[in-house]
Amino acid sequence: MGKSKWVFALASVAALGAQAQDNKAEKLNMELVGYSDLQGRSAYQPTIHKQGDRWIAYVGHHGDNILNPLTGKKEDNGTSIVDVTDVRHPKYLAHIPGQPGLAEAGGAQMVRVCDGTQLPKADKSKVYLLRTFGNQAHQLWNVTDPAKPEFLNTVSGNLKDTHKNWWECDTGIAYLVSGVEGWRVRRMTQVYDLSDPERPVFIRNFGLPGQQPGATGTAPADLHGPISTGPKGNRVYFGYGTDKGGVLQIVDREKLLSGPKEPSSENLLYPQVGRLDLQPTNGAHTVLPLLDMPLPEFVKDKQGARGDFVMIVNEQILNECLETRQRVWFVDVTAEAKPFGVSNFNVPEKSGNFCSRGGRFGSHSPNENQPPMYAKRLVFVAWFNAGVRAIDIRDPYNPREVGFYVPARTAKTDKRCIKLPDGKERCKIAIQTNNLEVDDRGYIYIVDRANSGMHILRLTGEARKIANF
Repeated sequence: MGKSKWVFALASVAALGAQAQDNKAEKLNMELVGYSDLQGRSAYQPTIHKQGDRWIAYVGHHGDNILNPLTGKKEDNGTSIVDVTDVRHPKYLAHIPGQPGLAEAGGAQMVRVCDGTQLPKADKSKVYLLRTFGNQAHQLWNVTDPAKPEFLNTVSGNLKDTHKNWWECDTGIAYLVSGVEGWRVRRMTQVYDLSDPERPVFIRNFGLPGQQPGATGTAPADLHGPISTGPKGNRVYFGYGTDKGGVLQIVDREKLLSGPKEPSSENLLYPQVGRLDLQPTNGAHTVLPLLDMPLPEFVKDKQGARGDFVMIVNEQILNECLETRQRVWFVDVTAEAKPFGVSNFNVPEKSGNFCSRGGRFGSHSPNENQPPMYAKRLVFVAWFNAGVRAIDIRDPYNPREVGFYVPARTAKTDKRCIKLPDGKERCKIAIQTNNLEVDDRGYIYIVDRANSGMHILRLTGEARKIANF
């Protein structure tokens, strides 16, 4: 038996029944423990929710129309619901169809979940799912029985775009990425009170000055997504742009919710406490706060050895390296009014000849859940055809890679194409690890844009030693 097949055989045994696809998976300090093909649907955001004594994965999808074996019918891509209590044997429970349409024009990319016991005014016996419905609307569903989801209501409809929302389960405040008629960008923020999901209450519209109705000049880049620290931290971090025109905006949450709501430039600036404009060819897909970080290097310094940071993750858009490389930036926000870039993280192209593999090569999104074993120690970032990368962030001035996992292609992995100078297309079948999340047990869930399914991973070796299990 050749060396690569021998290594793969050992990995298969360690995976304890995981459905490995072929002998091409690449890994360092990470291993496969479970797999679901997600019915071959192109995946965006996974959310892993502890529901009683079960763990349920809710996965948002890009648009397409695929057979659902549970119903025997073709269904427009929407939301997959998978029981991952036993990560070695995930069980597909249900699929909620999304908006008809291909690629990003349809589906139901984004999903968040809150228990009624957490939400201040909700039915305590229920579990609620907030999702986008294509580019058209935001919806709420009752997923108390995850195998039998029930539609509740439409929070906001008649939109021209949607994307990466945030929902505070302890307060019910939701920051919905929307495209509202009259606003000068495809995506801005609608703030809603969903403390009682069956009675949504609109609070305000929000965006950067220049995005609002009636403004003039060049509009700033579209919103991509917010992350809130809730009332305890009193901050909301907004990321604008994807692969260009990136902006990190830091906002006082209380001023955002209770301040003047008419969207004049003055009122839009009122809650802002800090802003950083990236260089023109980089965007801000996700802006992840890493607050109160210990800094051992500076323990003897007079000003102390702790600081606040934001990790800015760009999104690669074009295939085969046909644009500026998108990567990860670490920004010191200890002085919020003057954010300052201090380091970056990149995957070297030559480490895997990634530009020639096909599809996108560059960063996309990190895990947003920060359970104790990973908080202030490790962050995981989806890197498209370079899989998922594990980054040691204990020194944010010098982040370093300590692990990776690039899944094997499957029979359902789709092709990715580029236009050649002669007008013809060149297409390659490539892994496109798109988004990811970790659960409070420490498992890492990565999902694929090119229909390769959901891989469930765990750390090994040096990376596991860094984690606080």
